[in-house]
Amino acid sequence: MDINRFKKLPIMGILRGIKASSMNALVEIIIGSGLETIEITMNTPDAPRIIDQTVKSAKSRLMVGAGTVLSLASMHRALAAGASFIVMPIFIKDVAAYCAKNNIPFFPGALTPQEVYTAYSSGATMVKVFPAGLFGPKYFKELKGPFEKIALLAVGGVRLDNIKEYFDCKADGVAVGGSIFNLDQIHSGDLKPIQKGISELVAEVKSITA
Repeated sequence: MDINRFKKLPIMGILRGIKASSMNALVEIIIGSGLETIEITMNTPDAPRIIDQTVKSAKSRLMVGAGTVLSLASMHRALAAGASFIVMPIFIKDVAAYCAKNNIPFFPGALTPQEVYTAYSSGATMVKVFPAGLFGPKYFKELKGPFEKIALLAVGGVRLDNIKEYFDCKADGVAVGGSIFNLDQIHSGDLKPIQKGISELVAEVKSITA
């Protein structure tokens, strides 16, 4: 993962429950819509194979990572498949230590101020504040009071109609999942709504961060 590239367009797509047969077409839609970073969650059936397929299909056009990493074993499977970054829903000490030691970008999950600081202290690329939607955008403004130097990624409940507020409240990046990547549409091949949704989100983030 090129973290500087992500910081220029700080929006990540989350794919959970996707089928391998849908990925090649979806990758082209994602890239064509301007999104540059996605994670494939490790609780997706056959996730390592899908990560491998996606990396090979996207080549350098897309940064592909693994999400919902909950153990060292899961992390190693993801990295072996070609994932270039690791995302966790919580802080997992041994996964964080391995990533920090081996210069692998990683996004550990946290919610409370103590958890945010613990995750940051491990060398996190960004701290994933999850579930962000339960506390809302203004929570980020509060966190940035004492933690102005800690990069925060808003995950959970981020939508087109509130994405600007997250950035206005000092979030450094956002991630979107099921609100855009509708599995019924993906598996039926109805990708036009997804293309439109991604394009709108990317355009909004570009406008906000310009």
